[in-house]
Amino acid sequence: MRQFSMFIDGRAVQAERTFEVIDPALGEPFALAQAAAPKHVDAAVAAARAAFPGWRACPDAKRQALMHQLATVLETNMPELMELVVRETGKPMQGLNNVGAGMEVGGAIAWAHVTADLALHPEVIQDNEQARVEIHRKPIGVVASITPWNWPLMIAIWHIIPALRAGNAVVLKPSEYTPVATARFVELANTVLPPGVLNLITGGGEVGAALSSHPDVDKVVFTGSTRTGKRIMEGAAATLKRLTLELGGNDAGIVLPDVDVKAVAPRLFGAGFHNNGQTCACLKRLYVHDSIHDALCEELARLAREVTVGNGLDPRSQLGPLQNRAQLDIVTRLADDARAAGGRFLSGGSALGDKGYFFEPTIVAGLTNGARLVDEEQFGPILPVIRYANVEEAIRLANDNPNGLGGSVWSSDPVRAAEIGKRLECGTVWINEHGAVQPDAPFGGVKQSGVGVEFGKQGLEEFTTIQTVKIMKH
Repeated sequence: MRQFSMFIDGRAVQAERTFEVIDPALGEPFALAQAAAPKHVDAAVAAARAAFPGWRACPDAKRQALMHQLATVLETNMPELMELVVRETGKPMQGLNNVGAGMEVGGAIAWAHVTADLALHPEVIQDNEQARVEIHRKPIGVVASITPWNWPLMIAIWHIIPALRAGNAVVLKPSEYTPVATARFVELANTVLPPGVLNLITGGGEVGAALSSHPDVDKVVFTGSTRTGKRIMEGAAATLKRLTLELGGNDAGIVLPDVDVKAVAPRLFGAGFHNNGQTCACLKRLYVHDSIHDALCEELARLAREVTVGNGLDPRSQLGPLQNRAQLDIVTRLADDARAAGGRFLSGGSALGDKGYFFEPTIVAGLTNGARLVDEEQFGPILPVIRYANVEEAIRLANDNPNGLGGSVWSSDPVRAAEIGKRLECGTVWINEHGAVQPDAPFGGVKQSGVGVEFGKQGLEEFTTIQTVKIMKH
């Protein structure tokens, strides 16, 4: 069984204990990772702290070139990284609408290249006979990155590349469910970067807690559940660490009555079910006008019945398993609750197969706000379709949730749809699309879906502090 190392100060590090990494398609271990002890957390943070002054002083053009080199490293090792992603997450190589391991590694490459070319130049806000006033962006210091299990490699890149590009040193802690592709990337990255600039520790939640509350960490960037995000915020309070938190979403889509049902159904299905529904910005609640509700439900249920579910290594598979047993249990409980609440299961509704963590693609009608499947983020292949009578009701129901990550409006009139979309309480709204993020457009949540943004110039700025320089001329 292949064993993966931690990386501290440019060197591979083994712990006294290891833990098994499970292939969710089989429910069996396929790799071993290191179980970090407190001393490893301290050593990784100390290595980053020691490397920071030299990295901060590195010429901007050299840092930019090194970020492009990291993208090249990803590209050169793409086949191996794709297979590791499949084995640890369960997602297919290509997947539904080509949203699979190929997209994960390909997206990581694209994000690295685009972010490498971002720059934060000094801004002059006054220059007259009295004074010159400049705004400078400076790196923060040691950044702790804590990543989730649904897109482990790509989200690591989302965290790491802007942090390094801005001149920070990083300690990365991937989810204990999915540490292997990230560990392999960090191993490769340390052939390019100076020692200590990018460190990796692996282990469970206690390791993440020790890292996020460490007194020598200056900023935490975290993608994951709202519950864990709140704990990180509590731990950060003692030293007023900077935070970027991309937390849970329960994204609503509103379908207006003027759509072509046959044309829009596959796009809605893809938005709700790509990566088996395990994406923060998946479509998770679908509000459909009464006049087209039944017809659209019928189309979605047909698509759910026709999609191919299987092991991600099988090229025929469009959807894989849930990533872990706990998440399968959550989806199963929500399905059971939906039945008890009177939900009509138009497709699916049950676990699938005798091994692994598979669940049938499921469409549920007959529910509305107040049902757990509508109110709670399911993070799995089960979509509630909710009937509404008028657009004001749809907007009210869509906004009636503590989360506010993404939302969408679907219509043959994109101008009207955009006006409705701007009334949704979410960080990003898509018109006739859902969940399509890009490396040059900021992405983040409102309400309990997070703090701060990622991507683009605004995301890069999150890894800096502002220093105002005022030069008097008299």
